[in-house]
Amino acid sequence: MSATQELKKINGVESGPKPTVFTWTQSWFWAWATTICAFPLIWVGGLVTTHDAGMAVPDWPGTYGYNLFLYPVTAWMYGPFDLFIEHGHRLLGSVVGLLSIALCVAAWRTETRRWYRCATIGLLLAVISQGLLGGFRVVLDGRTIAMLHGCGGPMVFALATFLALSASSDWVFARPVISTRGMRWISLLLLVSTVAQLILGAQLRHAIPDTSPSGFMSLVHLHLTMAAVVTSIILLVAIIGRLGSYRDAPEILAPANVLLLLLGLQLALGFATWVVNYALPWADLLRWLAKYSISAKGYWESLIVTGHQATGSLMIATSVWLVCRVWRRQGQLVRNPQSFTISNRSEA
Repeated sequence: MSATQELKKINGVESGPKPTVFTWTQSWFWAWATTICAFPLIWVGGLVTTHDAGMAVPDWPGTYGYNLFLYPVTAWMYGPFDLFIEHGHRLLGSVVGLLSIALCVAAWRTETRRWYRCATIGLLLAVISQGLLGGFRVVLDGRTIAMLHGCGGPMVFALATFLALSASSDWVFARPVISTRGMRWISLLLLVSTVAQLILGAQLRHAIPDTSPSGFMSLVHLHLTMAAVVTSIILLVAIIGRLGSYRDAPEILAPANVLLLLLGLQLALGFATWVVNYALPWADLLRWLAKYSISAKGYWESLIVTGHQATGSLMIATSVWLVCRVWRRQGQLVRNPQSFTISNRSEA
């Protein structure tokens, strides 16, 4: 039985019985498992890009002629680092794919929400599409495909996050305490802005060698401008969340505060990423920078660049968390605790 079936009455709104026991056979378990495993997949995928290891394994779907799951562990664990992360990325992708299948089975067996069951199929198709893009990137050795693959990973992560949140008890027990619509559209704007920032960042990470200096600097300026937009929206969310009617919904402060923390980390990582990639033009003012030598695949350089990319994915997922918390507390969105659209009618 799903979490959304298990309510009796919330503020006079009819719904299902109250939840008692959560088991691994329910969709929430597999949704959270898929979400948790999707993040390290994104991190390792970022390492593949940072180390330019996408062609470390030249064949697909196998690995040097072996079945993906039968490739010798010793050759993988003790081989070159680029082989280690590329093959590991494929194995992690397979794990996420299997978890997505388990989520579909659990949802279709226990969920009464038709849209949720369809969304799990959408997630599975998205994971399959990501696997195909990764394979085509190897077979065709195309940077454009690599960029699409890099953008698709955080989108899959965001969709898995949404499915995990919409199967949680918070989704079911949300009370219609927010009367104004301002935060609803601001949270959506933040989500769109973080996705746009992801796309701009992917353009920079996968810039082709013959990109003109002016074209590259245009991308840099767009990326910095969007960073300012995202920063402004997050600060606005943090301020508004502490004012007026939103005081009756303290739950939205949790994602707002996490976004603040991630913003600080992301700004620091963004500055560090620029330093380790391009140094700084004012090295004479900072003597220690004059002694720094750029190492594109150094240990700390790889962690910083990949961390910047992975933190961006976390910001997108946290924006989804904020959207779910805000929208579920709008009066017209909780007529039926199983619904997710702005509608007064019951939805399956």
